[in-house]
Amino acid sequence: MPEVRPTDILPDARPDNWVDRFAPHSLQPWLKLGRFDRPTGIWLLMLPGWQGAALAASMAGTWPDLLLLAKIFAGAALMRAAGCAYNDIVDRDLDARVARTAGRPVASGRISVRQAWAFVVACSLAAALILFTLPRLAIALGIASLLLVAAYPFMKRITWWPQAWLGLTFNWGALLGFAAATGSLELPAYLLYAAGLFWTLGYDTIYAVQDMEDDALAGIRSSARRLGRRAPRAVLGFYVLAFALALACAFAARLGPLFLPLAAGYGVHLSRQAARLDLDDPAGALGLFRSNALAGLILFAALVAGQFGQGLWGGGGL
Repeated sequence: MPEVRPTDILPDARPDNWVDRFAPHSLQPWLKLGRFDRPTGIWLLMLPGWQGAALAASMAGTWPDLLLLAKIFAGAALMRAAGCAYNDIVDRDLDARVARTAGRPVASGRISVRQAWAFVVACSLAAALILFTLPRLAIALGIASLLLVAAYPFMKRITWWPQAWLGLTFNWGALLGFAAATGSLELPAYLLYAAGLFWTLGYDTIYAVQDMEDDALAGIRSSARRLGRRAPRAVLGFYVLAFALALACAFAARLGPLFLPLAAGYGVHLSRQAARLDLDDPAGALGLFRSNALAGLILFAALVAGQFGQGLWGGGGL
């Protein structure tokens, strides 16, 4: 196993991450370009797709298709890698001015811009091979998502709310996952997408707390900077909306009552994040951000459980 030097580990990666511990040194810059040393983002991009597939399955009274879940996982990992590399290309000058991001492969010069573009293309083509196995509507949604991805790195330059744009982008999988399972879109899928938007707005505001001082110096806009000391209350408000829209989704989908106890756990998890957010504790903010992988899994489990007991509540679930 190669020796891990503290200077090799990027600030927002875990000290024991698998890339720095086990990957060959020559591959580490490429894996870090795709953020494989920080897998939370893969979960956060993948989970809306899983949730959309679970919602569609529960509405039909069945379990989610395991092959579809595997495709969503692989596609999310590849597109997250491509999106992160694209983001690093666009933001290389800004990243070099922020302590947390200065060591990223493109900003630090370990990978050239041309090499990073080749990485983006390779990951995107591999993801396209998966996408084209899905129904036509899901393919169209996947292609349309590229507009959201392409615009995202520029949002921090033109709006105080790039986190909202990330919500539109990261939760597109809720629509795609539902369409991949059914070949269509219905009201519950749109409500799930809206719930995810506010979920992301909350957790990415928490993430942005890490960089408030450096972002101010670099002129980078974020919801955390815009909200300032109001950020914890705002995050709570975003999470309340996310929870309410998740309930509305379950009601519109006529899910069974077993959705409710797990959904309550999701709500408690989100409320605890907002209560524990401390603007003077960037490391704590990173931990709260990472915990959203578990929050998303809880909602996924709730949507799966919604297949049981349909019709028990007034002949139509919830």
